[in-house]
Amino acid sequence: MEVDLYDVLEFTPAPEFKLTAGGLDVPTDDSNLISKAYLLLRSKREKVDTEFTIHVKKQIPMGGGLGGGSSNAAATLSTLNQLWNLNFIPQELEKMGVELGADVPFFIKGGVQLVEGIGERLTPVDPSPLKEYSFLLIVPTIHISTSWAYGALNKSLQPNKRQPKFPPLSKPMKWELFDNDFERVIRKTYPEIGKIKEILQNAGALYAGLSGSGSTVFGVFDNHQKAESILGDFSQYQTFLSSPVFR
Repeated sequence: MEVDLYDVLEFTPAPEFKLTAGGLDVPTDDSNLISKAYLLLRSKREKVDTEFTIHVKKQIPMGGGLGGGSSNAAATLSTLNQLWNLNFIPQELEKMGVELGADVPFFIKGGVQLVEGIGERLTPVDPSPLKEYSFLLIVPTIHISTSWAYGALNKSLQPNKRQPKFPPLSKPMKWELFDNDFERVIRKTYPEIGKIKEILQNAGALYAGLSGSGSTVFGVFDNHQKAESILGDFSQYQTFLSSPVFR
């Protein structure tokens, strides 16, 4: 699910590609997913009308499991596809996105989708049951390595042949659909995650859980004002009050 928290990317014609940044600190070398997406798409054509400088105003915290880098890579692919008149269809951009990261294909279309496989199988989901909810994001000062999280998760998983548990969204909402397998392994090493979740639950969140591989914890509220009223309980953390994005 996509929410209305975003970075801002500005594309300016230039003799050669360059990535610059403002806002939160972020690398601007070839390790940045924006650079990787640019170079990947550029390799698809021998010649283009112009290169671009891309400036990213970074607002999404890094290492929080919020998909900021992946969404920027997807935005780079989609924007350059238009600027260079390459005419790749979304499905082709999604296949390219898999080369950059598991979350990148999702952000080509965004919105609410069921993601399967390693991110390459995407199915749109009716978002209407989510329209009345607000999401409070709490970002602790913990950087959780994604590779470490996957390693810890793989050690704890037991093989099973159960069918995927994700049915269509409906009312009343089945909040267990949001359960995150990463949570049980990450909370053992980072107990602060559990404490934040408990505060959200005690404050009236309909559901609270871990975003991605962490460290962001989110709470779901059916009342925007209620979510806003408890921001003071998390004054020591970076917080964002957001809503789902529907496309």
